[in-house]
Amino acid sequence: MRKPEISIAPEDPRQPEVRQLIALSDAYLVALYLSASNHLVGVAALAAPGAVFLVARVDGEALGSIAFRLISPDHAEMKRMFVRADARGRGLGRRLLEALEDAARSRQITRISLETGIRQPEAIGLYRASGYRECPPFGGYAPDPLSLFMTKRL
Repeated sequence: MRKPEISIAPEDPRQPEVRQLIALSDAYLVALYLSASNHLVGVAALAAPGAVFLVARVDGEALGSIAFRLISPDHAEMKRMFVRADARGRGLGRRLLEALEDAARSRQITRISLETGIRQPEAIGLYRASGYRECPPFGGYAPDPLSLFMTKRL
């Protein structure tokens, strides 16, 4: 039996197949949280200069994504960590996170922060296992009982 070919690489978030992946991510989060607790960024922000958007493909099919945008020259915010429901449990999330951290290090970014929802225990577990620790709200975020803020020094 052939092993699936997995690739993780920077891609343009404006591609139709990637936009579908982002729409699935939006639908997932809208089902979990009220709009006031959803801190989604759109495709334009993901394609902006300084942002990095990575796509995980298995045998050419887009199954996951992750991105960062700069907060300052050495500090980035993780955005859009998502793996399609039918692809979870294969380690794609961990691989996406590692690839994002490598991309950040290559740009001399020394810290990554994130906001995630408290109703996503699998994501929180992955972040904690990868060295992310809770922190106060950062950037333009305000405290939110449905949000968890985390950061990691690279």
